[in-house]
Amino acid sequence: MFPVRTSLFLLPLLLLLLSAVNVHSSQGDKEPVYRDCVKQCVRTNCTGARLRGFESRQPPYMALTGWRCGDDCRYQCMWTTVGLYQAEGYRIPQFHGKWPFARFLCFEEPVSALASLLNGVACLLMMLRYRGTVPRQSPMYPTITAFSLVSLNAWFWSTVFHTRDTYLTEKMDYFCASAVILYSIYLCCVRTLGLKRPVVSSLVGALLILVFTAHVSYLTFVSFDYGYNMAANATIGIVNLLWWLCWCWQNRRTLPYWWKCGVVVLLLHGLALLELLDFPPLLWALDAHAVWHLSTVPVHFLFYSFLIDDSLHLLNTEKIGVKLE
Repeated sequence: MFPVRTSLFLLPLLLLLLSAVNVHSSQGDKEPVYRDCVKQCVRTNCTGARLRGFESRQPPYMALTGWRCGDDCRYQCMWTTVGLYQAEGYRIPQFHGKWPFARFLCFEEPVSALASLLNGVACLLMMLRYRGTVPRQSPMYPTITAFSLVSLNAWFWSTVFHTRDTYLTEKMDYFCASAVILYSIYLCCVRTLGLKRPVVSSLVGALLILVFTAHVSYLTFVSFDYGYNMAANATIGIVNLLWWLCWCWQNRRTLPYWWKCGVVVLLLHGLALLELLDFPPLLWALDAHAVWHLSTVPVHFLFYSFLIDDSLHLLNTEKIGVKLE
């Protein structure tokens, strides 16, 4: 139990510290007008007295979140380029792999950052409710607690990434999200097989650590391929979806709360399809990714309601000596 959780926390960070920076470009930042604008801005404002003036005027929260003079130049030149595209009637371009967002204070993507924070808060509240409702003696207690910590870690990095996009925060966001998906399979395995066959869950846990290590290593040292990352997570997610749905179907007549699990897994995978919309942000703030994160906030409450019901059921059946499902 503990080695699985520890590895999913530490492996991404350890691998990132050993890796090199990889830069991705998009249509907007390829434009000569954008590049010339950035060069001119940096040359004019980011050296000597002008740089010192910029740093003296910069709010502390901007400096603390890593905004530098060059970053500000890229931000201003992005909007200059967007204005030219709009004036010519062209489609809004992406810059460095992202849509243009209106910065709020130090937040690059304010709505997505808020949505990630709300997901983290919902997860934390329901984890505390679970720990306050379910006795530690319940068979699933340690696994669900660990899953909650892995999820909180992922929402933390998601919030940080949408606040300030850097090489480290982007990779930690992606890798920790993958860790949640893989740990979801581990959680499913423990619930469906591991309670009766602990060796099976141990073997699956070890296999998932190897898969996670290979996944992170490839993206870190070989190629950070966004398409591959999405395909890999989608494949793992489908396995998780089908596994849980099969369990729900098998227990639909004996567990009155089975529907909560079925609704949660269908909602999570259905809502993920919002990512496919991928439209320029409305009011330069609300894009498909933000809508997706906002839509998942209520799901935490239903999911933990299922986990509480199921954990209490397992505890009661164990006390009276009934064979676990």
